[in-house]
This record gives sequence, C-alpha cells and structure tokens, in this order.
Amino acid sequence: MRSRHKYIIGVDEVGRGPLAGPVAVGVVKFKAESQKVITKWGIGFKDSKKLSANGREAWLVKIDEAMSEGWLEYAVAFVSPSVIDKKGLSYAIRTAMEKALSEIEHDVNKTKVLLDGALHAPSHYPHQETIIKGDEKELSIALASIVAKVARDKKMVALAKKFPEYGFEKHKGYGTRAHYLAIKKNGLTKHHRRSFLRCVA
Repeated sequence: MRSRHKYIIGVDEVGRGPLAGPVAVGVVKFKAESQKVITKWGIGFKDSKKLSANGREAWLVKIDEAMSEGWLEYAVAFVSPSVIDKKGLSYAIRTAMEKALSEIEHDVNKTKVLLDGALHAPSHYPHQETIIKGDEKELSIALASIVAKVARDKKMVALAKKFPEYGFEKHKGYGTRAHYLAIKKNGLTKHHRRSFLRCVA
C-alpha cells in the first residue's frame, strides 16, 4: 500500500528518440500523506503528451508554486549525446535518473517510486513500480514528464541560437524532414547523436 510510504516519487524520461540533444529524466516527489490533496490540485490535468507547449509551461508555473510552498519537489537531469553514443541510450537514461534522484532528499526505504513505460529505478530502491502509460495514470509521473519536457525544450531553444541553421527551436532535435535536410546541407554538430545517424555521419 502506498500509504505505508513517506514519499511518492514519479519518474519519466524525455528525449529518447531525437537525433540531437540530451536525454532528460524528470523526478517529482511529494509526501504520500498529501496524495489526495495533490490529486485534487491536479484536477483538469490531461495526458502530458497531449499538452501544448503553452499548456506545459502553465503547468510548470503551478509546479513551481507548489515547490515554493514546500509540498512538492522536483529535479531534472540530462545526459549528453556523446555519452549516448559511447555508452548507449539505456545507460544514459539510467545515469540521468540517478542524477535526478540524487538531487532530491528522501529515504529510499520509505519511498515508493513510480516509473513510466519500461523504466526501472536503481536496485537499491526496494519499493518501485513500473507502469505502462504511467504518465496517463499517475499524476506524479505526468508531472515528471512535464518538468523534463519543458527543461529539455529550453535547452534545445538555447542550442538553436548557436546553430540557427538546424531549426532546433522548432523540432527540438527530432528527425523531421527539415532536420534531415539541414544535416545534409550543414553536416553534424557535436550535439548530434552520431550513433543515431550512422548513414549520414
């Protein structure tokens, strides 16, 4: 039962498939005893993947307000394309997750970790549950998805200012036709995942 745990932590990753940019993992923690309050606070929330960019930004404002009030905490960690190329995507996601979890104070033995998709928390977390389509079923996972997505998008927009010819601000590193054409014309940057682009690397 989740009520036996002091904390609930939701975990989700963003940026698994892009051709460029880092992978990001977001974690959101709240006290298990406040779960009903948070569920009520989250009324009206819909699948994070269906939110517009403005919608995600609006929810981040609410999340930041909750964090400033002290009843919610979150962190986002990134792992670079060079690590993805050298060690693989699974390693990169695990590393980002460990980084993000380490930034939030909690007792692993008193924490229930809820993870989206096929993610798994480090083995020293005795209480964890992987949930298919967890971002649609658990608010903590959905919020983790939002904080990770907004943070990663901001990184890609900043990157677009350094490499305007690639259009990162539009596709955020994903493999759109425009992105492939830009790669064909300009080559690869150090921010591209060469292991994802062997045919053009």
